[in-house]
Amino acid sequence: MTAQQQTYSLFFGIGAVLVIASFVGLVLKATVARGEPHATIDNLNTRIKAWWVMVLAIGFAFVFGKTGVILLFAFISFFALREYLTLTYTRSADYLALAAAFYFVLPAQYVLVHVGWYGLYAIFIPVYVSLLLPILEAFAGDTKRFLERAAKIQWGLLICVFCVSHVPALLTLEIADYEDSNLLLIAFLVVVVQSSDVLQYVWGKLLGRHLLAPAISPSKTWEGLVGGVACATAIGAALWWITPFNPWQAALMAFAINAMGFFGGLVMSAIKRDRGVKDWGTLIEGHGGMLDRLDSVVFAAPIFFHLTRYFWT
Repeated sequence: MTAQQQTYSLFFGIGAVLVIASFVGLVLKATVARGEPHATIDNLNTRIKAWWVMVLAIGFAFVFGKTGVILLFAFISFFALREYLTLTYTRSADYLALAAAFYFVLPAQYVLVHVGWYGLYAIFIPVYVSLLLPILEAFAGDTKRFLERAAKIQWGLLICVFCVSHVPALLTLEIADYEDSNLLLIAFLVVVVQSSDVLQYVWGKLLGRHLLAPAISPSKTWEGLVGGVACATAIGAALWWITPFNPWQAALMAFAINAMGFFGGLVMSAIKRDRGVKDWGTLIEGHGGMLDRLDSVVFAAPIFFHLTRYFWT
């Protein structure tokens, strides 16, 4: 089967799952909720609708290949960084650093990914930008909460740009006997990690009894975590045919990114609690903001990228 045929098969399968999920949502709304407002069922249905939009957006980007995918994730980084900084304490003296973050650092990172300059895009933000931004802050001459302001902008770039850019960076990996198939690595990462999120929610609602971190996320339970990660790991193993991995390798990779995805959601939830908000934004109906949908991917993507690069290139 060619890479194109694999891609079509994968998206056909995802579409079939979404059709079934949409039908189940409608049935639950009509029978269980009897057409009346129902928090859990309404939340499920809005999540399914949002998934339709996200799958169509990724599919559209896939049509344009490497450039389309990189542009998509560059825009995702832009909106994610804007959400993050909206909830972050800044002062007028931060204007130069913020302008550099949005209009120089973000596009430069994705240009480096596009040209495949691993030696630079792997250290550009963690090293050079981390040195540059405090310099710009210092020239502004405002020392009030200086360390906090500089650190928050740096961490925003690390999470929203550097980590997210590792998703399209998968396209730059040269894997033997896997030429022209790297788009499927992105599909594997996104499908497995997002499936884990959804399944943790479902298992938590069905069997959740023991809260995992009530002070951070009152909806996360041990039952949801174990059930969601186990099922999503099985999905990853079942998708081995779109990857350069064999079934047990795909299962191990899926488990690693599911675990990191969970930790990412936990960390980002802790930040939201610190800021006193439930969601990062309202961009995606049923999912909150861009960061609410990315929180697991931002922690999983660098791990997936480097494990794949180390063992398969």
